[in-house]
Amino acid sequence: MLRATLRSFFAHKGRLLLSALAVLLSVAFVSGSLIFSDTVSRTFDRLFASTSADVTVAPKEGIDESLPTGVVRTVPVALADRIGAVDGVAATHVDAAVENITVVDAANDPVGPTTGAPTIATNWYVTERSPVKLTSGREPSGPGEALLDKDTADKKKVRIGDSLTVLAQPGSFKVEIVGIATFTTTNPGAALVFLDTPTAQTKLLGRPGVATSLSVDAAAGVSDATLKQRIAAELGDAYELKTADEQAESAAAQLGPFLDVIKYVMLGFAGVAVLVGIFLIVNTFSMLIAQRTRELGLLRALGADRRQVRRSVLTEALLLGLVGSTLGLAAGIGLAAGLIELMALFGMNLSAAEMVVGVATPVSAYVVGVGVTFVAAYLPARRAARVSPMAALTDAEVAGVGRPLRIRAIAGSVLAAAGAAALAGCVVSEKTSTAASLLGLGVVLTLIATVVAGPLLVRPVIRVLGGAFPRIFGSVGRMSQRNALRNPRRTGATASALMVGLALVAGLSIASASMTKSFDDQIDKTLGADFVVQNSNFMPFPQEITEKVRGVESAGTVVRQRFAPLALNLPDGKRVKSTASGYDPKLDEAARITYTSGDTAAALAPGSIAMDRDFAMDHKVRIGSVLPAEFPGGQKTRLTVGALTNMDQSGGPGMEGGLFMGLATVEKYLPGGQEAALYVNAASGSDATELRKGLESALDPYPQVQVRDQADYKELIRQQIAVMLYLVYALLGLAIVIAVLGVVNTLALSVVERTREIGLLRAIGLSRIQLRRMIRLESVVIAVFGALLGLALGMVWGVAVQQVLALEGLKAFAVPWGTLVAVVVGSVVVGLAAAVLPALRASRMNVLAAIAHE
Repeated sequence: MLRATLRSFFAHKGRLLLSALAVLLSVAFVSGSLIFSDTVSRTFDRLFASTSADVTVAPKEGIDESLPTGVVRTVPVALADRIGAVDGVAATHVDAAVENITVVDAANDPVGPTTGAPTIATNWYVTERSPVKLTSGREPSGPGEALLDKDTADKKKVRIGDSLTVLAQPGSFKVEIVGIATFTTTNPGAALVFLDTPTAQTKLLGRPGVATSLSVDAAAGVSDATLKQRIAAELGDAYELKTADEQAESAAAQLGPFLDVIKYVMLGFAGVAVLVGIFLIVNTFSMLIAQRTRELGLLRALGADRRQVRRSVLTEALLLGLVGSTLGLAAGIGLAAGLIELMALFGMNLSAAEMVVGVATPVSAYVVGVGVTFVAAYLPARRAARVSPMAALTDAEVAGVGRPLRIRAIAGSVLAAAGAAALAGCVVSEKTSTAASLLGLGVVLTLIATVVAGPLLVRPVIRVLGGAFPRIFGSVGRMSQRNALRNPRRTGATASALMVGLALVAGLSIASASMTKSFDDQIDKTLGADFVVQNSNFMPFPQEITEKVRGVESAGTVVRQRFAPLALNLPDGKRVKSTASGYDPKLDEAARITYTSGDTAAALAPGSIAMDRDFAMDHKVRIGSVLPAEFPGGQKTRLTVGALTNMDQSGGPGMEGGLFMGLATVEKYLPGGQEAALYVNAASGSDATELRKGLESALDPYPQVQVRDQADYKELIRQQIAVMLYLVYALLGLAIVIAVLGVVNTLALSVVERTREIGLLRAIGLSRIQLRRMIRLESVVIAVFGALLGLALGMVWGVAVQQVLALEGLKAFAVPWGTLVAVVVGSVVVGLAAAVLPALRASRMNVLAAIAHE
């Protein structure tokens, strides 16, 4: 049996090639994502471990800042003397570093990454752990001198002697580049500007005598943990103390979300490849077994039992999985290398020579590859085991033709009912977490139900889709329609591969269109200012920019917005961490706010806070409730609820409850913050066009900020949502590639299966052109059938997703009809493309040889 299995596998290797490609793609994305994330993690672990001080003394972290406030927390430099007196301290260094700062050249062009990595300004000192070394020029000395890292200098063509402007919180200042520093470790993608320590303290932090942290070196023989304990005994618990390992772990945790995004995106591609590949493999093995009915019957007649036949088919699947997994692992290594090169374009200089291939990677690759093929081939293997020895005495019969679909009907109905119930629960649920869970369950159940019940829909739907074929194409059209109807299971499985990707794109396209319309409606409803001045990367900007805006002659009302992280102790006993907005008193001139209780004056009064009505009801908060609150840095107070709003919006990421208060309250408990946005109206006698020109002229030296009106804001939202759509379209592209392989495979095996039939048709007068047309029409009708199933399912999902979004205030519903029509047209193209090779092969058959084929 083993020899027979191997002989059969190599005899059908061409037919199994396309299935192996599906396995290869699945494994490549899994292994590539693991290799890339492991390589980045290992690289940064080494970077953090080699550059972290033995002990770091920093301000207490307190409440996490989900949105940046611009506040730079500091510690007094005087602590260095106390720390220096601690037994076991070899040296103490002052750190004065500010991230996400803007540096521009003489042409006001930003000098720094354009890919999201920060520009960091810090003080210059050299230790064994320094990530850079001076390679040309000299160290900075005095307020007008600075160093720049070599990578940034090369990219931005900055040379020693060039002048740059640093736009810091206390104010902008000019520096001359007097030296270039080269990274001795991996460049994480950031741009580094180095100043001497006194300049960094005064120009970056606003005053001397403070530091963002203190780095402490341990004396020989003193462990980091021991030194930390001794320093803690001296300083108490007023500061955050971390050993080198703890600091490295904290830095790695901050990098974690970035790695997770890449990993989960690639695993999403792998998941789609696995799901669609399963349909392809099931179809391939089902058709191969159908074509080998007589062969399997002979094996049974010669004494092979059912288990041996089943093992034979599963062994072929195992071989297919091993081949596909091995090739996929190699492709995954290449994919990871490509990602490493791609990251270099974004400024992260990883080395492909240091690529990490952990034990988990090949294990995962073979588990996925072999597991997928083994699971997908199990049902065809069971069907093969049921072949009777008498089948060897009869003509081979296509398995599955004519067999009742009652079991599928029952199973599909049960799954569909359960999925519909879950989606209905999602629609009526009033809690986002519950609705999201029910949505996920409903999507999975309805997808499985559609796959299971798909063959039941083949005959009624394809009779309609191909109804016009006989009238338009005559007998060729009639035969193509009947070929698609001949085996509903095969047609359903082939169409399901395409259905998965199109259901995904339809559902998320509806969700994105609804989000876009909701944001458009909210902008129209709430934004009352002529223009919004905001940082291009949404980071806060210094007071200097606010003064420039106020100085524009055509500017009237200018309302500032700042963010303030805080924790509220609510009457229901819960402690909620969120971010509130702080506004100037003239907020009504910049925004349209709907209040259910109170007004803007009450909301912005000193010591008051406003919140969304639904949030207040959920936590038993009323007008006049006094809530204990804590701000970053340990500042505690009690805030009175002055107003409740009904704005139909969640407030954005990290802004649960729609909290806002007066800017005076924010400045009292979170001093030193920077503006997140400015809302500007034209002065009396000026129009919006004049104001825009004045703002853009005044802000020309500050390329990090942008002036936006309502239309600009809407376009910005569309661009951000489009990023999600690009990912969806990429997933769709992958699904279509594999689906096309599936249609090609099905048609190719169908041509082999119908070799004698095709020979007879050619013998009675069917031309090659007519034969190719028949196969193309069959392919198109299968592809359109899959597209319609996917669109129908995706629209149901899209409606459910929109209901979940509505719980977050995004209540508008929109259907992108243009996208959906394009999907149907694209499915016709897919069908035509998939039929090219099978149709060509069929038309080249020798007529007599085809008639004599068994």
